[in-house]
Amino acid sequence: MRIYTFMQLDVFQVLADPTRRRIVEALRHGEQQVGDVVEKAGVHQSGVSRHLRILSESGFVSMRPDGQRRLYALRPEPFRELEGWLTPYRELWEARLDRFGAALEKKQQQQQTRRVNDRSQRK
Repeated sequence: MRIYTFMQLDVFQVLADPTRRRIVEALRHGEQQVGDVVEKAGVHQSGVSRHLRILSESGFVSMRPDGQRRLYALRPEPFRELEGWLTPYRELWEARLDRFGAALEKKQQQQQTRRVNDRSQRK
């Protein structure tokens, strides 16, 4: 069995696996025990445990014992790293979409002006 560490896997490698993304989504709403994650992720318990171990060892998930059960929760640090990497691209696309929206609005105004002018010329 391969042991993963945070240094070996970057955030994209960890989240590249669709099962791990489903587990992250299941944990998005707060602490969960394995059985809850199994139900929400739609994966067998052994698979969830394996992926939770990878998520935990890579720093995405923390585990807290609570009596006989273990509660898993997301840790914010890897998501901040991901957000930091994505921010420049989001800003780039937001600027492009803003320009596209302005161009569409201008085009709609021009078409509306033409329709008004066409109606007034017909009268």
